Amino acid sequence: MLYLFVIIFGTLVVGVIDGLLFASNLFDGIVCATLTTASIFAIDGILAFLIRRLPERWFSYGKRIFAVTKKERKIYRALKINAWKDYIPELGGFTSFHKNELKSVSDEKYLKRFILESNYGVVIHLANAILGIVVLLLPYAHRISIWLPIFTVNFVLSILPFMILRYHLPVLERLCQRASQTRDV
Repeated sequence: MLYLFVIIFGTLVVGVIDGLLFASNLFDGIVCATLTTASIFAIDGILAFLIRRLPERWFSYGKRIFAVTKKERKIYRALKINAWKDYIPELGGFTSFHKNELKSVSDEKYLKRFILESNYGVVIHLANAILGIVVLLLPYAHRISIWLPIFTVNFVLSILPFMILRYHLPVLERLCQRASQTRDV
């Protein structure tokens, strides 16, 4: 709900400011901001759809590219991620796998799926954060007063879940290792 409020309120503020200061009229500013927000939302959805079509083996448990360093975890702790992570929506319903609650700490298959879904999410959110910049190429987002604030909001709203997913990956990997070892005993 918080995200929806930020998106709607942010779009309205950008549209009004643009309409009053830079556009020919208020209506033009609000329309351009709304179209740009809708476009960035569509871009994010298309990127998520395309990334989900990539082979699972690229995102599976044990891939070094997804390793989280102790220094990175320390940054997340410094940002007090545990204090705000529950305010960030989890959209696992799109893949029928919710990541907002750990249902088992000993089921190796479940933990590997959790890691797989988290790794997909990491790439999707990072791609959304970075590639949202393409909105500046759209004809109705040609003013920096439109595309920059909307890109910035999208960037922040994409980076927050990225950080949460990265923060939890080492714990998931340790649990998966432990589950694998107890299975082998």
